[in-house]
Formats: sequence, structure tokens, C-alpha cells
Amino acid sequence: MTIEAIVARYGLAALFAGAALEGEAAVIAGGVLAHKGLLSLPLAMLAAGLGSYTADQAWFYAGRRFRDHRWIVAARAKPAFARAVAAFERHPTGFIFAFRFLYGLRTVSPIAIGSTQVSPRLFAIVNAASAACWAMLFTGLGYVFGHGFEQLLGRLAANRHLWWAIGALLAAGVAFAGWRWYRSRHA
Repeated sequence: MTIEAIVARYGLAALFAGAALEGEAAVIAGGVLAHKGLLSLPLAMLAAGLGSYTADQAWFYAGRRFRDHRWIVAARAKPAFARAVAAFERHPTGFIFAFRFLYGLRTVSPIAIGSTQVSPRLFAIVNAASAACWAMLFTGLGYVFGHGFEQLLGRLAANRHLWWAIGALLAAGVAFAGWRWYRSRHA
């Protein structure tokens, strides 16, 4: 089942969960469904913003509460965690606002920020503003370009050879990632 089909079937609850768990693809799909008239655009934006905000608040408090837990300690050893903390230390408020827009730092950042001494109130306020902007941007993209997305998906579905090429590229990517993982473990 596609993200769009899940959001269409379960509506705003799926959009809330999709924004919390997956991110941009679910929110853009919500915008496309609003474009089709299946969801209210303002409610889609609200559900997306609340989903993203809620997930980031939960990750923040997990980082705060479990900062000495072995999983958080192991996460601190990862390069993405170190990059997130370094960026946060340079520009705390700006980083809290921007992390959800930075690929590769979205999940680890609230945990990293939670493990610092930042005020939970500051994080909540800046996180709310950022989640609102993020939700409006990506839901709006789905809404504005909804017709174009539908045409693109229709063309992709009709072209079987393209799907084989995409599948081969994905398989090659998975094989390469597995090889890199194996080398890092046995180096």
C-alpha cells in the first residue's frame, strides 16, 4: 500500500503518524490529497505539524531522560550525533529550528539536543514554530504540485522498463550499503 493510499484511507490520523514516523513523503502525500479535495488543507497542515512536533518532543525527552542509557551513549559515538551537537553548540536556537530540514540529522538531533542543558521550554517553543513552518511548506508543496505528482506517478506506473531500472538501482544500493557495513565491521 502506498503512502498516499494509507493517508487517503485513514485520513488525518495517518498524516499525523506519517509526519511523526516518516516525514516529508507522508506530508507531501497529504498535500496531494488536499489538492484532490479528499482532505482539508488547513487540517492536513495541522495534523502534519502536530505529528512532527509530537515525535520531536518525545525524542527530546528520551534524550533528556535516558542520556546515560547505553543506546544514547552508543548514539553519541556516531558521527551524525557529533555533527548535531556541534551545530547546536554554535547556533542553539537556529539549530533547533533548522534540524528537521537537514537530511540525515532529523531523528538524531532532538535526542542530541535533549542530552544537552537546553531548556525544555525553549526547545518546545522553537520546535513548535519549526514544525508549523515545515508542515506548511511540505503540505503546500503537495497541494500546489498535486496535479504534477499525479501525472508523474501515472507515467511511472505505465513504464515497466523504468520500474526494472529503479529496482536494479535499489538492489545495487542495498548491496553497496551491505558491503560498506561489512567492511566497517571487519576492518
